[in-house]
Formats: sequence, C-alpha cells, structure tokens
Amino acid sequence: MNIISVTDITKTYTERKLFEKASFYLQEREKVGVIGINGTGKSTLLKIAAGIEEPDEGQVIRANHIVVRYLPQNPVFDPELSVIDTVLAQSSQNFVGGTSGQNQNAGNHAEHVEHWNLESDAKAMMTKLGITDFEQKAGELSGGQRKRLALVAALLVPCDVLILDEPTNHLDSAMADWLEDFLKKWRGALIMVTHDRYFLDSVCSRIVEVDKGAIYSYDANYSGYLELKAEREEMQQAGERKRQNILRKELEWIRRGAKARTTKQKGRIQRYEKLKDQDAPQTDGSVEISSISSRMGKTTVELSHISKSYDSRVLIRDFTYIFLKNDRIGFVGANGSGKTTLMKIIDQRIRPDEGTVTIGQTIKIGYYTQEIENTKDAGIAYMDPDEKVIDYIKNTAEYVRTKDGLVSASNMLERFLFPSSQQYSPIGKLSGGEKRRLNLLRVLMEAPNVLILDEPTNDLDIRTLTILEDYLDNYEGIVITVSHDRYFLDRVVNRIFAFEEDGKICQYEGGYTDYVNRLAEEGKVPAGHILDAKNDTTTSVDSVEKENQTSSMDTWKRERKLKFSYKEQKEYETIEDDIAALEQKIEELDAQTLKFSSDFVKLNEITKEKEQTEQLLEEKMERWEYLEDLAAKIAGQQ
Repeated sequence: MNIISVTDITKTYTERKLFEKASFYLQEREKVGVIGINGTGKSTLLKIAAGIEEPDEGQVIRANHIVVRYLPQNPVFDPELSVIDTVLAQSSQNFVGGTSGQNQNAGNHAEHVEHWNLESDAKAMMTKLGITDFEQKAGELSGGQRKRLALVAALLVPCDVLILDEPTNHLDSAMADWLEDFLKKWRGALIMVTHDRYFLDSVCSRIVEVDKGAIYSYDANYSGYLELKAEREEMQQAGERKRQNILRKELEWIRRGAKARTTKQKGRIQRYEKLKDQDAPQTDGSVEISSISSRMGKTTVELSHISKSYDSRVLIRDFTYIFLKNDRIGFVGANGSGKTTLMKIIDQRIRPDEGTVTIGQTIKIGYYTQEIENTKDAGIAYMDPDEKVIDYIKNTAEYVRTKDGLVSASNMLERFLFPSSQQYSPIGKLSGGEKRRLNLLRVLMEAPNVLILDEPTNDLDIRTLTILEDYLDNYEGIVITVSHDRYFLDRVVNRIFAFEEDGKICQYEGGYTDYVNRLAEEGKVPAGHILDAKNDTTTSVDSVEKENQTSSMDTWKRERKLKFSYKEQKEYETIEDDIAALEQKIEELDAQTLKFSSDFVKLNEITKEKEQTEQLLEEKMERWEYLEDLAAKIAGQQ
C-alpha cells in the first residue's frame, strides 16, 4: 500500500525546472535511497513528500494519520533555546500538512512516549552522537553539531515515515555504523538522500534517481541500481539507434520526391515528421576535471614532534611525519578528536603548541574545507551569496593551464556542470551541493600540489565523487584527506592515520577496510566505536525489531576478504619491481655520494634524497609483507 503518492508533478525553482510530469511513491516499511547530481531537485522532492513544499502542478496524496519526521540538509534552530529544549520541541513536530488532525496525531504520539522518559532518551541518543552539554545554547553549536541535533530530534519519537536529507554528513564512522544499524532495524518507511555508497547498499531496498526533470525507480540496492541503470541506458540507446535508422531511410524516400497525393503517402510523411520531432535520450551530465597542479620540489611538508591541546585536553601528541611525493593519506577518528585541527596546522592557519611545520618553497596547498564559511577572512571557503558564480571563479584566474591547454573560467564552470545560463546568477541561488561543487572547482583552479580535503564527501553527489576519485588517481601531488566515508577512503588512500586516545596518532597501511581488518586481528575496534548498541535505551531503538543484522562494512568485508581488491591485485603484481627499483636507486645514490664527496651542497641533496628513498623502501617492504600474508590467507581458504 502506498502511503505517499506524488503524481505528475512539475516544479520550478529560481527559473530552473526541477521536475516535469514526474511521479514518485512510497510504500509501507519501504526504505528508499534518493540519488542524483546536485541541483537536480533531491532535497526539493523530500520537502514535497514531507509536505513542506507544494509542487507547481500535479498531485500529492498522503495516507491519513501518518506521522512524518523530517531531517533537513541545513537545520535551523532558535539560537536561544538549550540543546535539550530544542530536541524536545522538534521531536513532537509532524511535518505533513499541518492540519489540526495531523497535529493532534503528532501530539498523541508525544503523549504515548511520555512514560518512556523522553528527556532521558534524548540525552542518551545525543551522547551517542557526541553532544554532551545539554544546557548549551543551540546558537553556539557548529554546523555539524546542529545536523546531529536535528537527527536526534527526527529519530527520538516513533513515527510512520522518516525523511532524511544527508543524514551521514558530520557523522564519524562509529556514529554512521550506529545509524546504519538503527535504520536497518527501523520498522517504518524511509526516504533518504545520502552520498554514502556503503550505507545505500546496506539500508535501502529501492533506489530512486532524480535526473533531468524525471524520476527513475530501481528495485535494488545501490550495487543493483548500477547494473539496472546500465541496462536502461543501453535500451534507450538501442531505441535511439533504431529511430535514426528509420529516419535515415524515410529521409531518403522523401528526397526521392515523395508525392503526397495518396492517403498512404500522407501517412508515411506524418510518421516521418513524428519520428523527427522525438527527443533523443539525454546523456547524463558529467563533471570534467582536468589535471591542474604546480611543480613540486624536493622538500614537501614535514611535521616534527607536533603537539596541540585545547582547555587541558590533548588533541595531538608528539606527531611526526614527512609527506612524500604522491602520498595518499587518510586521517580518521571520532568527531572532535583533532583531525581538522591538524589540517589547519599543516595549512599554517593555526600554530602547534610544540613542534615545527616545514613547508617547501615550491609547495602550494589547496584546502577544501569541511563547510562553507560565513566570514570573509576564511578566504575561498567564504561565498558571498550576492556574488555572481563566474566572478567567484575569476577571483582566482581568468584562465588556467591544463593538459588540454589554456581553459577559460567560463569553460571550467561548464565542465563542472554550471551552464552559461547559470554562471551569471548569484551564488545564493545555488543548492547546498552546488555551492560545494563550485568551491571544489575554486580550490582546484588554484593549481595546488598538496591537496587537503576535509570531509570532501559532505554534500557532493555520488557522480561528482566518482569523478573526483578518478581525478585523484592521476593527480600529481600529495593528497591529505579527513573523511568518514568508508568507500571514499578505500578508493583513494593507501595509508591511514587514526586518532586514538590521549592525542596518539597511529599509522596503518592500506585503505579503511585494511585498517578495520588490522584492528580486528589485534582485538581492537576503531576509536570512538559505540560498543553498547545492544543495550541501547532510547525509545526508537526499543521499538524496533532486534534482528541479527550486520553492517554494510561487515557484509562488504565478507565478500571481499577471500580475494584481492583490484587496487591490491595491481599493487601485488608490481610491488617487487618497485622494491627492486628503489634498491637500485639507493645504489646509484651511494655511487653519487662518492662522486660528489667534496661538493657539500650536492652531497647534502643526495643524502636527503637517499633518506627519503630509504623511507619509501621501508614502507614498500612493510606493504609487501602485508600483501604476501594476505595472498597466503587467500590461497589457504581456496
């Protein structure tokens, strides 16, 4: 039974048509994931389903007496209310319609859960999501804290439908795992926009794609959606090829001098005109990122014995690392552990309490921040809502040099899916995801050779993320990322640094799955992991089924543990050659040491290069040992 039906809707927003005769439905207990390029209308669809916005045309029918909880992408609270009062006020709200009957229904729900001690449940859930000062004013919270507070308000009281816009943004891995488990056990219906591909795979049974004004439905999780979409597009292309063949034959007939004197000939001409007027299937817009970077000298970024504390709490304790050329480093840890602080230390925005940061003369850092900032002193992370899109980009450069030659700012915007009609619109008219995509372009146009990505997956659509991941594969520079997106980390990084207790930062080779596997072997769990999920006392958790289900990561690991990933297989095939090449290079450097023994400047350069090569060789040997051990386990289980 459909509890929400959206039929033939048309919706225009700021002169852009988001939907045209599009339809959507939600059935009881169904879990739907909504995906699509930023700016295509995903958030608008959620608002229409929730009753917050109305379509320009079309019909929206909701079942009687349903209670809907809605998590907005950017929640807004009364800044003077305390955290606990904000949650309690928000948790009793029913977002559909606002009729007296619906509001009474929401009130009945609130009364129904009073005996469960709502305030106690709220505090328990907030603690799980890293909010512990319950009397703090809502206006003092960061953007990430506000999002988590809104999530608590949405989940606290049972309802019929959960509508969540980017619920995994600003959640660390442990929190995301907890939410994933919660939603898998959730007995109501769910509509969710998220970029987290593991999350979609695990939670959702149907994927809905918003694309060029239409809504496409796929009865599968994310992995199944990819296959079904490829089939749909192939069928569309096959139909278009057939149409073009018929058109070609009919055109030849017309050119031979068709005489419109018989009914049969008139009908054939009409069929030709009808075929000619049909629109060809539109291909998906795709972000194009050309390689833009600056030359890098021998000295990169060197951190030596870095320590940093706030209010007697140690965030970073005695951390030392030299970033090598083409390093792909991921930093993970619980929210508030100090990851962003370390990124700002590397970017020299803040100073460490102890230790030194050495930045090479040729190093140019591009910093893609976690959020769009509100103050002008934030540099390119600040976006003036009244500034035109193209002017924001031209503030960096009118032209940039790429592998394709000189490319204008306007052309770069088009490659990033900002058509000329949108380039002269104010930034304030862009969606949250479009602003993030625009900010990413600005960062890349600065031509950095060290790229710092602080939660890059927040608010970016999956297609843009995929293109970014491909870009980073070929990026000639150092990539340093803070991310809780498990898929992104597995895809991009080859070394993990984990923030653990008391400011300690530990190094692990491989991607996120390698990191989790290594901890499992050692009988450990990721920092900040929520261990007491089975003893959860919150209202909503007690109200759902206690099913023995696993997380998407657990499922993925079971599927992957008996074989190499594509990246690991390629690495395993070449790593011995890499080691041999490094050993050969060290021998050559030893020979040069003898040759230039009297040239102090040259000898110093050779010595430094040898130290870096030896360090890289040591890391390659550690990686080789890990891959050999994994290969032995694979062979033993076949």
